[in-house]
Amino acid sequence: MNEIVIVSGKGGTGKTSLVASLATLAPNAALADCDVDASDLHLILAPTVLHREAFHSGHEAVIRRARCVGCGACLAHCRFGAVHEEGQAPNGPAFVVDPLACEGCGVCVRFCPAGAIDFPERLSGEWYVSSTRFGPLVHARLGIGAENSGKLVSVVRKEARRVATEENRPLLLVDGPPGIGCAVIASITGASLVLAVTEPTLSGKHDLERVLGLAKHFAIPTAICVNKWDINTELTERIEQAAAAAGAALVGRIPYDPSVTHAQVNGKSVIEFSEGAAACAIRKVWDQLCRMIA
Repeated sequence: MNEIVIVSGKGGTGKTSLVASLATLAPNAALADCDVDASDLHLILAPTVLHREAFHSGHEAVIRRARCVGCGACLAHCRFGAVHEEGQAPNGPAFVVDPLACEGCGVCVRFCPAGAIDFPERLSGEWYVSSTRFGPLVHARLGIGAENSGKLVSVVRKEARRVATEENRPLLLVDGPPGIGCAVIASITGASLVLAVTEPTLSGKHDLERVLGLAKHFAIPTAICVNKWDINTELTERIEQAAAAAGAALVGRIPYDPSVTHAQVNGKSVIEFSEGAAACAIRKVWDQLCRMIA
């Protein structure tokens, strides 16, 4: 099974719109949305959830008021300002932990003389297996303020691979997160090909160079695509030259096309909505990708 992960050095480069269009063109692919911090592929694919599971990661402190002796040790040792006094317990002041401020370090649990602090796993989000008009989709939603998105990304990829194998789908298309952090590393390791989407801006060029360096570190074949290339043709050429020097394949340019926005508003991929300039360019990108993974 081949796995193409579409990433970008920054948000807003058109990565998800491109993934949706590639899903339209792929004849028998499974899909995964690994941008769990801000997933939006579902806005275009309109999935029907078939299975959902809770995602737990890390721990959070919970003070049992009935057992609290009001000594304040938890307040004194918390370095994150997560513990504060609230009302009265049977034996003195009552203390509570703000779950959004708690970092799950466990110091308060260690120093509580009464053993009044529980330390359960933290519910951090959910992940889903869904059906779409283009095939199965595994996606997730991270809770507000929740961390460990890299761990959730790994769960999403694992389940997507399982679904692709069970349904005998030869290709997995992954909508990866932007940047080069933990979630991106969890998205691209072990992939067949990384497609980096960028735009002709100075920040786009800088962030693409970081992505290419990350892919090179993990020895993953990489291709690039410049979206809205015609808004700055000179910078597009500089980006492509730098990418070629870094060993990345150039698989296409996508011009600025208002139909991309109209497709988003209508909840469709660009390929479904239009046969305009952007759609034609995306078809060429798909042809190049197919040659690379053949």
